[in-house]
Amino acid sequence: MTTAVTAPERAGSAPDGTPVHRWVLERAGTRVAVLDYGGILQSVEVPDRDGVRADVVLGFDDVAGYVDCPSPYFGALIGRYANRIAGGAFTLDGRTYRLPRNNGTNCLHGGERGFDKRVWDAEPAADGHGVRLSLVSPDGEEGFPGRLAVSATYALDAAGALRIEYLAVTDAPTVVNLTNHSYWNLGGAGSGRAGGHRLRIAAGHVTPLDGDSVPTGPPAPVAGTRFDFREPREVGSGYDHNFVLDHGTSGASVAAELYDPVSGRVLTVTTTEPGIQLYTGDAFDAGPFGPCEGIALETQHFPDSPNRPDFPSTVLRPGEEFRSVTTYGFGTADDRA
Repeated sequence: MTTAVTAPERAGSAPDGTPVHRWVLERAGTRVAVLDYGGILQSVEVPDRDGVRADVVLGFDDVAGYVDCPSPYFGALIGRYANRIAGGAFTLDGRTYRLPRNNGTNCLHGGERGFDKRVWDAEPAADGHGVRLSLVSPDGEEGFPGRLAVSATYALDAAGALRIEYLAVTDAPTVVNLTNHSYWNLGGAGSGRAGGHRLRIAAGHVTPLDGDSVPTGPPAPVAGTRFDFREPREVGSGYDHNFVLDHGTSGASVAAELYDPVSGRVLTVTTTEPGIQLYTGDAFDAGPFGPCEGIALETQHFPDSPNRPDFPSTVLRPGEEFRSVTTYGFGTADDRA
């Protein structure tokens, strides 16, 4: 299949009336749709072991669906800070910054109007195989310091893998943690619960959490616990936890592999990030999807890192560049057990 990046098509409007467009990428058997509203990964179509194609991420056919059902963050680009910041506050260089408390007492996924609710500028990627989204978050937006210029490039490589590269620069010290919040169901969106998928995570530790999903201490070993996915096993349910990847901050490596025995589809997640959040969607209470119908594998830094100097730093300073790359590779396996 030849490479194709279609001209953007009108996909609806944001709540303020701003036009929203859909970009479609196609290469090597993978077909992806990206919205400039929220940087949303709207669909990912790949074949199963018999060559039958299906969309393997949860989402909606139109923009209105995402506007009306924002809380599960279907497919969205999350920022400025993915995951939770405890108490909706952090201190940087001796100054305390107050953030929206949109998740109990915590700030979640950038606040009340995070990057998932913005219309991004969009243009074809320089290599011709994707789309580059960009925006500027002004100083003080949702309480975060610094003018932050951000871009995210979604592109398909020669093997049909989806690569997302995030870049950001700032004019004042700030914190940054970006991710994509897609929910994967390798049997196809709407095919039912994904708890029967088999998952491997290259992580020997997990961050223990309190009742508000905030880390309570240093990473704990997964050995002998339900968090041990070092060997593939069924995902099940009951997870919304950050796993500490074995590669740390040393560079890109395989973070997770997800396999659906029914369809034979395999998802391989490679990232430069030090952590991956496993969320099994147990709390879905809106939209067309029920509990555990999708599995989120959010590559990111750890929750509440701005308040935890013992965690890998999320601080970005003027003159520095934030860069993060995550790749989603697709394949099939032949066992039909």
